[in-house]
Amino acid sequence: MSNPQRLLIIGNGPVGHQFLESIVDSGKAADYHITVIGEEPRAAYDRVHLTAWFETREAESLNMVKEGFYEANNISVKCGEKAVAIDRDAKLVSTDKGESYAYDQLILSTGSFPFVPPVPGHERDNCFVYRTIEDLEAITAAAQNAKVGAVIGGGLLGLEAAKAIKDLGLQTHVIEFAPRLMAVQVDDGGGALLRKKIEDLGVGVHTQKNTQNIGDGEQHLHKMSFADGAELETDIIVFSAGIRPQDALARQSGLDIGERGGIAVNNHCQTSDPAIYAIGECALWNNRIFGLIAPGNEMARVAANHVLGGSEDQQFTGADMSTKLKLMGVDVASIGDAHAATPGAKSYTFIDEQAEVYKKIVVSENGKHLLGAVLVGDAEDYGNLLQFALNSIELPEHPEAMILPNLDGSASVGLGVDALPDSAQICSCNNVSKGDICAAVQAGSQTVGDLKSCTKAASTCGGCTALVGQVLNAELSKLGVEVNTDLCEHFPYTRQEMYHLVRVGEIKSFDELLDKHGKGKGCEICKPTAASILASCWNDYILEPQHAGLQDTNDRFLANMQNNGTFSVVPRMAGGEVTPDGLIAVGSVAKKYNLYTKITGGQRVDLFGATVDQLPLIWKELIDAGFESGHAYGKSLRTVKSCVGSTWCRYGVQDSVGQAIDLENRYKGLRSPHKLKMAVSGCTRECAEAQSKDVGVIATEKGWNLYVCGNGGMKPRHADLFASDIDTETMVKYIDRFLMFYVRTADRLQRTSVWMDNLEGGIDYLRKVVIEDSLGICDELEAEMQHVVNSYQCEWKTTIENEDKLKQFRSFVNADSPDADIVFVEERGQIRPATEEEKQLNSDLIAVA
Repeated sequence: MSNPQRLLIIGNGPVGHQFLESIVDSGKAADYHITVIGEEPRAAYDRVHLTAWFETREAESLNMVKEGFYEANNISVKCGEKAVAIDRDAKLVSTDKGESYAYDQLILSTGSFPFVPPVPGHERDNCFVYRTIEDLEAITAAAQNAKVGAVIGGGLLGLEAAKAIKDLGLQTHVIEFAPRLMAVQVDDGGGALLRKKIEDLGVGVHTQKNTQNIGDGEQHLHKMSFADGAELETDIIVFSAGIRPQDALARQSGLDIGERGGIAVNNHCQTSDPAIYAIGECALWNNRIFGLIAPGNEMARVAANHVLGGSEDQQFTGADMSTKLKLMGVDVASIGDAHAATPGAKSYTFIDEQAEVYKKIVVSENGKHLLGAVLVGDAEDYGNLLQFALNSIELPEHPEAMILPNLDGSASVGLGVDALPDSAQICSCNNVSKGDICAAVQAGSQTVGDLKSCTKAASTCGGCTALVGQVLNAELSKLGVEVNTDLCEHFPYTRQEMYHLVRVGEIKSFDELLDKHGKGKGCEICKPTAASILASCWNDYILEPQHAGLQDTNDRFLANMQNNGTFSVVPRMAGGEVTPDGLIAVGSVAKKYNLYTKITGGQRVDLFGATVDQLPLIWKELIDAGFESGHAYGKSLRTVKSCVGSTWCRYGVQDSVGQAIDLENRYKGLRSPHKLKMAVSGCTRECAEAQSKDVGVIATEKGWNLYVCGNGGMKPRHADLFASDIDTETMVKYIDRFLMFYVRTADRLQRTSVWMDNLEGGIDYLRKVVIEDSLGICDELEAEMQHVVNSYQCEWKTTIENEDKLKQFRSFVNADSPDADIVFVEERGQIRPATEEEKQLNSDLIAVA
């Protein structure tokens, strides 16, 4: 376009960013000169998971903007700049920096602001709102000198804030004006159970409390006085009493505003000025404000479509406000008409006081359609019930069976995914339908992880993950892609099933496994898999005769083969710690055998260029110097990286090096479906990068935070916080269970990150298995790990002590001479493999191995 349209967006939050992504995804971003003005000092970040900031205390962990997104799409971003006026006639926006920006179309994505009741004293020190990263940073700083915290507001965000305050180590109280918590989403029965569960966590819950005054306290900073005469002293107060649309800019410019606030919009999200759109929490559609991310994202898509001149049929016509979340560890879900307000509506309620579960469904007067539901304590039925409600699917003859437990072992009463129409919305956060998922599967997606990448389904709140998996498997079956999980043609079992066959049958060799459960002679898939399983279960020496021929090259030679046929040798340096004498010994070995040396990312020294006949000689010298195998060649624990921690660092709060050494010495030699990496950081500054590891440990003032299922590499994944402020004994117990459960259940060559992405129930399910022992297997997992620990052996040492084993470490079976084809050149003072051209043209520079 010769004169690109000027597209100006005010507000750089999640909804504003969704608008930008919609424009970019259309392929028409180049037709516009796009500018984004954001009042906050940083680009768009994930407010849905705002509380997750406390896990890392780094804003980057919530960043929603892919690297290079703005630059690649020629988007100009103005952070820390506030729009202060709109001149609609001149189509200009002025900012507090004295700048003016022209527009052809203007998008208002200004969001909302926290409502602070005008209670006398609300402006005192240590009174906060819970909205931005800066708010959380201020709350964290204040908590350093506080003992008690109170949250005014018992809704969704209020309970999130309460969890944050509790996790900061403060005695916590929730004050709610209504007679129950989450008054909008749950009914009296659900609210009563939710209150009990939260009180059981040690949080004080005060309902029907009208705060009249905040003054000086006697024991604490504040004294809160209530209308009923009660008082509560606290050091910190967080207001979370609802939101109000941020409509001041629109109001000032003369746009139509709702009676109770909000920028009035039509079905295309246009305001009373056709050149101006409003989306998200600032927008008022049909006299309603939508305070969830899914409706905001849908508004952004609708507005983008209209700006681009797309189909008039794409309109915003309201949104489902159903929600499923975990509040302070309690599963809570609300669907549709949860309060049975529809005339003639009938309710069915199930209460299990022993298990602390409350379920209610609301059905139409004729009993044929689901209108709403409330689930507290167990929200597993959410996806099934939501589809009945959204798609007006006729209920079974006895609707109550949908929420009753199945005590006789019969199948649950529910809806198969085949019955859903293609238009059924599976992921409301990202507007992904069943048809979208089916199309992605037809285009080649075969895992939940694939679908997350290409459709964004299950990538925001994760509540639809199980349903996404069901649609995936159903569609694969329809395509004639037999959802065949056989390991290979020789074993009609998954890796998980093979593991159980080996464990339960106490099978000790591949031949025995093949004889009892397989056919043929085996292949390059099943042999290494069986070898790994046998090692995980029994931890025998991997070069024993019964395991011969099963290993790949690296395991067979206990070293990593490089591109010129030589090997690299990596001695273990637990926790990255090594003495000066150790370093000298490693240097002497490298110098003696003319090896290239490099520090690895896992804080070890890698020695490159060893020929196969040199391996035992090098191992012996390293073992004599106090080293052992680093298992860099195996699908096993590689390293436990560490920072120097409290021993040396002025910021450290725990001994991270000592902890890393203990963990590495415990888990060294553990064979697993894929390689394992761990790290321990001595404080939240996270110098060891623990949150990018399969198992990460970060020190806190009270103990350790445990993270799992992260990884770097081709597809990086941030680890999930698994448990907070746990002691060392508990941490080791959880890691034992986690690792052995992974070894039991993961697929062949599946990293923990991918395993987690495809694990139905995700991190919450994993916590139930590992922490709550929901499957009753934790004693077994611990015993299996202890066997691995007790039976550890250095495979290098075992090899050099066995004359028969040493015979395989020759370049040629019938001669002891080295391989003359292995040659090097010198570069930067060390050797490197010679290229073919160098071998031909620069033979005088080549050092023969």
